[in-house]
Amino acid sequence: MKAVLMTIVFMLPIALVALDTRRDALRGSVRENLGRDPLRRGIPLDEERRPLPMQRVENTDLRRKRAHPEQPPTIPHAIDSYQLDKNSNACLHCHSRANAEDFQAPMISVTHFLSRDGQVLANIAPRRYFCTQCHVVQTDAKPLVKNQFRDVDELIGGEKAEARD
Repeated sequence: MKAVLMTIVFMLPIALVALDTRRDALRGSVRENLGRDPLRRGIPLDEERRPLPMQRVENTDLRRKRAHPEQPPTIPHAIDSYQLDKNSNACLHCHSRANAEDFQAPMISVTHFLSRDGQVLANIAPRRYFCTQCHVVQTDAKPLVKNQFRDVDELIGGEKAEARD
């Protein structure tokens, strides 16, 4: 028992010094990495700066390619004046099943008419009613991080080209 107690008494100061050294090393690495987060654009984590200006909304009505497989389509036009609340959804004026052809707008996906239990509904499902919870307007913003996503069609096209060679 005395030997165990003596070992603890002797090793405790050494352990405390080691922990203190490790803590100082971690603090140093945190200080070195401040401001290296690309999403903060070089602004250190302990500072706040004036926000960057909002990006210009593209109002071209040209559909953009998706950045990843399950990405919801982006909105290719301005929606600033659209009313979108529990009483009204201006998106449905053009994109509903009844009006899509008249407005030459893409119809809402059939998945938006499924309940969470997978049952087909006559109207848009309540959980899909607020379009902007998934869909965003297209802007002229540059990507914050590099994206190497390739669409399935590109992959298949690449395989066919390699097979021909």
